[in-house]
Amino acid sequence: MPESTPAKRIIVAISGASGAVYGVRLLQLLSVLPGVQTHLTVSEAGWLNLQQELDLTRADVEALADVSYPVHNVGAAIASGSFQCDGMVVAPCSMRTLAAVALGLSDNLITRAADVMLKERRRLILMVRETPLNLAHLRNMTSVTEMGGIIFPPVPGFYHRPQTIDEMVDHTVSRVVDLLGLPQTDAPRWTGLR
Repeated sequence: MPESTPAKRIIVAISGASGAVYGVRLLQLLSVLPGVQTHLTVSEAGWLNLQQELDLTRADVEALADVSYPVHNVGAAIASGSFQCDGMVVAPCSMRTLAAVALGLSDNLITRAADVMLKERRRLILMVRETPLNLAHLRNMTSVTEMGGIIFPPVPGFYHRPQTIDEMVDHTVSRVVDLLGLPQTDAPRWTGLR
């Protein structure tokens, strides 16, 4: 009997920008949603940031995903348009990764999978992390947007009065989960001014 496809497959990529916590928290949130299967790839600089910023090892992070692929394995399942999936998030997305996606440079598994998402007209969300932005960054963001990608800088909102960094991260990542079209019952929601 053929293996059944999960209700939702989501690719999570972690590149070398600061903000590795966003990718980790996204994997944690997705892991508790029923019917969601996560596929992970991490750049070399991403692994460095995971260790530097969060003291996490490769095994710690890979344990959060259902399937994990080395970033140089451009022959992995997620590198093909025939791999059925519902979305991809690069969290965080470095300016190098953004530039490669904007130019269609499929030079590693992150950029190849992102290219597949765009060519197949599937949801691609880039949590770009840099400030201030130069003109090349802005043009690359425009290019990806024109191709159908979503540029989602992890800029915290303060209207819900977060008390901790974790609350700010959770609010941002919950917004990304919303963009993926996945249900979540305990996400903070705006209910209007008090």
